[in-house]
Amino acid sequence: MTRKELAAMIDHTQLKPFATPDMIAQACRDAAEAGCAALAINGCNVAQCVKLLAGTGVKVCAGAGFPLGAATTAVKVFEASEAVKNGAEELDMLINIGALKAKNTDYVRDEIKAIIKEAKGRIVKVIIETCYLTDEEKVTACKLAAEAGADFVKTSTGLGTGGATPHDVALIRASLPPRMKVKASGGMHSWPEVKANIEAGADRIGISATVKVLDEFDAANS
Repeated sequence: MTRKELAAMIDHTQLKPFATPDMIAQACRDAAEAGCAALAINGCNVAQCVKLLAGTGVKVCAGAGFPLGAATTAVKVFEASEAVKNGAEELDMLINIGALKAKNTDYVRDEIKAIIKEAKGRIVKVIIETCYLTDEEKVTACKLAAEAGADFVKTSTGLGTGGATPHDVALIRASLPPRMKVKASGGMHSWPEVKANIEAGADRIGISATVKVLDEFDAANS
């Protein structure tokens, strides 16, 4: 793997609640200079990022249901609609974790379907927030995301009590059909941590420490 190939697997993130326009602009520069797959940001920043990332090849990815997943389906759908209207090319949606744990599988599946419909062909990644789930619940969540037609299952928001682990990445990969991909996100701040999750089966990596990780990759492979 080259630095360029690694960067192309990364969704650079700037999801801090206090992110200013200047901080968002810096995140856009970092993502563009690195050649990341996407920049993941909050919905209020989509329009700014679309303008700043135009022509760079870096996609704008917006969240729906952040940070808890506990909004109503209608609210999540509206959030997705706003993101799409403002130019987002990918959506990271968080499931209703309580509904999953209560085994209300129809609710979870139908909500994912509703977001996918609103995405109008754009990539949809389904966040299951693994830190709150048993392995059995993780497998069920993967099954529901696949049945709904999602493109990815993503481990975490990065704002819960834990982030991506190689165990969870491997479990998700084994629970999905070949057409679907895995995004590991949360808790990774170094190249060794990223490498472990890639080796476990991650296709995308969600991190804020992108520049640091890429520099560590270079040092490890020099």
